[in-house]
Amino acid sequence: MKCRHCSHSIEHTFLDLGYAPPSNAYLNAEDMTHSETYYPLRVMVCSQCFLVQTEDHAEAEALFDSDYAYFSSTSKSWLAHSAAYSKMIIDRLHLKSDSLVVELASNDGYLLKNFVGANIPCLGIEPTRSTADAAEALGIPVLRQFFTRKLGEELSQRGQQADLIIGNNVYAHVPDINDFTSGMKAILKHDGVITLEFPHLMRLVEKRQFDTIYHEHFSYLSFAAVSRIFAKSGLRIFDVEELPTHGGSLRVYGCHVEAPFSKSKMAQALEAEEFRRGMGEMEYYRGFQATAVAIKNQLLRFLLDAAAQGKKIAAYGAAAKGNTLLNFAGIRPDLLPVVYDAAPSKIGRFMPGSHIPILSPDLLERNPPDFLLILPWNIADEIRQQTRELAKRGMQYVTAIPQLEVS
Repeated sequence: MKCRHCSHSIEHTFLDLGYAPPSNAYLNAEDMTHSETYYPLRVMVCSQCFLVQTEDHAEAEALFDSDYAYFSSTSKSWLAHSAAYSKMIIDRLHLKSDSLVVELASNDGYLLKNFVGANIPCLGIEPTRSTADAAEALGIPVLRQFFTRKLGEELSQRGQQADLIIGNNVYAHVPDINDFTSGMKAILKHDGVITLEFPHLMRLVEKRQFDTIYHEHFSYLSFAAVSRIFAKSGLRIFDVEELPTHGGSLRVYGCHVEAPFSKSKMAQALEAEEFRRGMGEMEYYRGFQATAVAIKNQLLRFLLDAAAQGKKIAAYGAAAKGNTLLNFAGIRPDLLPVVYDAAPSKIGRFMPGSHIPILSPDLLERNPPDFLLILPWNIADEIRQQTRELAKRGMQYVTAIPQLEVS
């Protein structure tokens, strides 16, 4: 295998989670009579540029199909985060009615609707039909394609250059990260700004978040790795913010190399922090396999003990990270009979691999379990708030990462 960024030969395994179907490939009832496609879920690290990346097996078109089930607007906390960002960036960049905002992987319009509301022209680029339909229903123009350098150059030639390019939780999802980055350069105005949000590899390791690894994530990104990728395409990062989203994310601010933006103290400090922690040395990436196995074993012991005691167990949140955890642990409906989720696109379907049915949270209220396993731990507070009346009746919450906790 060659590194996706620097083409150096890769030999070092960061984490091997066995075989699993794509984490967002939710099943309908008729799918249950057919075999699923499983891919190895193994993550490697390049000893040259230290980009952490999945082994090449699944094609992006197979992972992000027309019935892609993840809708960003399902999470109220994510909507609030997106609204706050929109207000901030409009003020910071002085965006107006003659500006252009382009969002890459615009999903269901969760973010661009804020720019539509502020009368700022925008364009969403989104390859999945189901989410693009939802965005267009909000009055957001959507180009239904995967974003590439070729598409970026075509848009630029048509005069569609952006004052702001946004990419929230998409940079890790692209198989050809150099091509994608060159595409951003092509459509960015000479003084335009790119903001990308992505889970921070440093936090993934620190907080033992191995369940955020799945086939749809081709890369796991550090600040230093992204800086190198930007530089190869004639871009640079001039600022960064650390965010609590998804267990610890970065929001980087990029521009053309020659653009008049000074490198912030925060960017300099984070660069130094990653170096201090040893993220530029192979030793940093060893030992994560044992961490994942220990968490898996803790959860299995808990579920087996609870079942032996006759306790009712259910899960909340049919999230991709939950599918990684359940499939790595080999958990099936005999140990976890049901997952509740509020997303209409998931209700009535089944979790990939584990085949656990997904039901409406309305049914949870009628038949609360003794233990509710929260799979999307990043929105655990939101879920606890939504189900607080059941907790008053004795239901306890369980989270598995960074270690098993029952509360």
